[in-house]
Amino acid sequence: MTVRVAFLGLGHMGAPMARNLAVAGHDVIGFDVSPTARAGAAEGGMPVAETAHEAVAAASVVVTMFQTGRQVIDAYAGTDDGDGLLAAAPAGTLFIDCSTISVEDARAAHGLAEAAGHRALDAPVSGGVVGAENATLAFMVGGSEEDVAAAEPLLSTMGRRVVHCGGPGLGQAAKVCNNMILAASQIVVAEAFVLGERLGLSHQALFDVASNASGQCWALTTNCPVPGPVPTSPANRDYQPGFAGALMAKDLGLAADAIAQTGVDARVGLLARDLYRAFADGAGAGQDFSGIITMIRSGSDDPGGRG
Repeated sequence: MTVRVAFLGLGHMGAPMARNLAVAGHDVIGFDVSPTARAGAAEGGMPVAETAHEAVAAASVVVTMFQTGRQVIDAYAGTDDGDGLLAAAPAGTLFIDCSTISVEDARAAHGLAEAAGHRALDAPVSGGVVGAENATLAFMVGGSEEDVAAAEPLLSTMGRRVVHCGGPGLGQAAKVCNNMILAASQIVVAEAFVLGERLGLSHQALFDVASNASGQCWALTTNCPVPGPVPTSPANRDYQPGFAGALMAKDLGLAADAIAQTGVDARVGLLARDLYRAFADGAGAGQDFSGIITMIRSGSDDPGGRG
């Protein structure tokens, strides 16, 4: 069944996600506040609205892919009375927010949507730009079972796996927990390779052992931080993202906020936050997050160090 979808946020993630919906036969109209992003989408053959209100005016589903929770809430509610997306969309529109934001902001967005007579899901993604381009993303979804069932055909078009994590905000909860695991494992994999280097162990030998033993993990077998063992990893492209260090630092900031709110004794997660903050404060902001190995080699907080 063809669905009329307004896709707002046509950046590195949003543009290929919207494109995959269009290729699958859905009636997609895009919008982005960036003229460059709008032009890029139009050049790729996607209809682009002049305004966000125009994009959502006839949509039955609105997908947002923004950078912050504040942007999501401001877009939903508007900055003046009656000028937000919720006021512009037809009654009963399903709003699917694929941004990575805090649990509290996701629940606030749900509340605003429902109060305006709409339905809402938080559906952050995992898989990075490659996953968005290849439609292999994983969606972590928070909201009602009925709304998840309605969204599932669209989400499955953009991704390989859709997991209903519970009620409003719990998709974001799953995302923040997953990325804390990912960050910590990427750091320790990098540390192990640097340790192996200094002990005289080749990258390939360490990979061959760890990838088939108890050290096996995604940060090793897919996002290996050294060139060679995994030819498709960002390490073979001078750490071009992928998933940028600045985005990992942002997500770990959300994790740290959740840790503070819940009182969890999560010392490793907080240390990962500190390390990625240092990495992203320098050249690491635009590198893949696996590039943190360069900071570890340098023995300092200089992400440009090569050791």
